[in-house]
Amino acid sequence: MNLKTLLLSAGMAALAGTALAETRVGMITTLSGGGAGLGIDVRDGFMLAIEQSGRDDIEVIVEDDQRKPDIAVQLADRMIQSDRVDVMTGIIFSNLAMAVVPSATAQGKFYLSPNAGPSALAGKGCHPNYFNVAWQNDNLHEAAGAYSNEAGYGNAFILAPNYPAGKDALTGFKRFFEGELAGELYTKLGQKDYAAEIAQIRASGADSVFFFLPGGMGISFLKQYADSGLDLPLVGPAFSFDQGILQAVGDAAMGVVNTSQWNKDIDNETNIAFVKAFQAKYDRLPSLYASQGFDTANLLLSALDKADPSDADAFRAALEDADFASTRGDFAFGPNHHPVQTIYARRVIREGDVFTNEIIGVALKDHSDAYAAQCKF
Repeated sequence: MNLKTLLLSAGMAALAGTALAETRVGMITTLSGGGAGLGIDVRDGFMLAIEQSGRDDIEVIVEDDQRKPDIAVQLADRMIQSDRVDVMTGIIFSNLAMAVVPSATAQGKFYLSPNAGPSALAGKGCHPNYFNVAWQNDNLHEAAGAYSNEAGYGNAFILAPNYPAGKDALTGFKRFFEGELAGELYTKLGQKDYAAEIAQIRASGADSVFFFLPGGMGISFLKQYADSGLDLPLVGPAFSFDQGILQAVGDAAMGVVNTSQWNKDIDNETNIAFVKAFQAKYDRLPSLYASQGFDTANLLLSALDKADPSDADAFRAALEDADFASTRGDFAFGPNHHPVQTIYARRVIREGDVFTNEIIGVALKDHSDAYAAQCKF
């Protein structure tokens, strides 16, 4: 899928005889197959911010990675070598990020991650041109571990897919959870049948379940879990309880507590305006991923106001300033270019016919990641 898009006032620029774009952004994201909703939301949030800026000097080249690392690598090579992009963004899944980001930054490109935050890129594998605008993979799971302590759970069964983000998820949960583990499982990436796993949970003696199963995996698990009759409380990160997923899950998600650095009811001017504008433009409520795309674009715009990517040192310093109004409120980067931010506990509720989340408290305040000390720029 090639949306070689944009821009506002592109026709006017052409009529004036000026260059169509001065800054080229290469967005590789998942727009088809499993996980497409995540990539679509990142893209739409990003493009909304670019549109709101009114700038006509940015070209965004959007491509579908089909959630395949080899496709993502091919697209990145073309964008860098043929399209000569200045900045890259968009990747949803950590295995694709690991295939693309190190090569892109090694070639002098800036990469702004609107989602994937593998631990390998936060610690020893960090790079001064790599910025994560979402979270380090462990963070929301660490918050789930902290919430589980507060809720009084002491014997959790935990499961996640067998890929980098899944491993980071269980590592993060265990880092903060103070109880015992009734069981620990890695499932197949893309798995849809969880009968065997649910049977193990039933037999484990657990008092709670923590799971990280993004996209369609989470939909399948939640529905099967609800049908199983198990009544153990579920805890998870926002990825399995986000706006797009909840409508597919329905009543099976009601009341489940999940952790997120963003929600539509965060009360600040930027977030209120973002939720309203996104809903007006796309006729749906924004998701966590949409908010991350929106913030990533606004970080980029704030840096472009101060420096050009061709001046790498100045542009990097401008990105480090993070001088933009985030949907999350206060936003700052840690020393490894990953966010320091508050992570909330949310509960799934119903508003009319729409399933959504409401914030019920703070899980971790001003939280950074466990790998920053290993990062040496």
